Amino acid sequence: MNWWEALILGLVEGLTEYLPVSSTGHLLLTEKALGLEGSDANHAYIIVIQAGAILAVLWACRPRVVQALAGLRGDSAGQALLTRLVVAFVPAAVIGFLFDDWIESHLFGLWPIAAAWFLGGVLILAVPRLRQGGVQGTSFESITLSQALVIGLAQTIAMAPGTSRSLATIAAALLVGLSAAAAVEFSFLLGVVTLTAASAYTALKSHEALATIGLANLAIGLSVAFVSAWLTVSFLLQWVKARGLAVFGWYRIALGLVVVWLLWQGHLSPT
Repeated sequence: MNWWEALILGLVEGLTEYLPVSSTGHLLLTEKALGLEGSDANHAYIIVIQAGAILAVLWACRPRVVQALAGLRGDSAGQALLTRLVVAFVPAAVIGFLFDDWIESHLFGLWPIAAAWFLGGVLILAVPRLRQGGVQGTSFESITLSQALVIGLAQTIAMAPGTSRSLATIAAALLVGLSAAAAVEFSFLLGVVTLTAASAYTALKSHEALATIGLANLAIGLSVAFVSAWLTVSFLLQWVKARGLAVFGWYRIALGLVVVWLLWQGHLSPT
């Protein structure tokens, strides 16, 4: 992997990790465009550089992070937030541990990813008609344990590439009645927990493969992912409050159809 390839992958990771468009799908397309697919080291690399996106959310959402850390010292509001994040995280941790190898073997192909892009786009457009709680919705401080559990169960669906963890958690949060701002913020914080676990697990499991990438390329990917993710998180918080998620639904539908056409015409390899 060259330094400019590491930079491009870091940029794509940061721009797509927290948007409801599937970072995994976009990174797979980027790998194909760069001729990097099929390498265990590259696969591990794009998971580990999620740490840059994690740091971006920690910075962008630092008041909530401080609140959660205060929970470790006995603060009641912080403890409530930590409890809800743990409840939401556990389903993905269990399912990921049990089925990670099966998912990688059966679902990491462009046909299922294109289908997930299309269906996810339809879901985004349907959410405003299906959601509970009216336009205003539940505030972040009022999130219940049952709502957190539903969001966590929805996150397990996002283990299928192309679905998007952000889409699954934000859509589920809206459907159980959270406000748009609360849905996005809780999705971001849950992402910190989930992506930290995934990145740490991959780094430990694939440290030998990662060594072939080189520290310089890892540093480039992490740095670019941090900057681009920070800009994306700041943008998404403001965009959702003002305009909703519909534009991402139409984007997913269009992208899914384009990829299906390219696969059908033989311009893309499905694996």
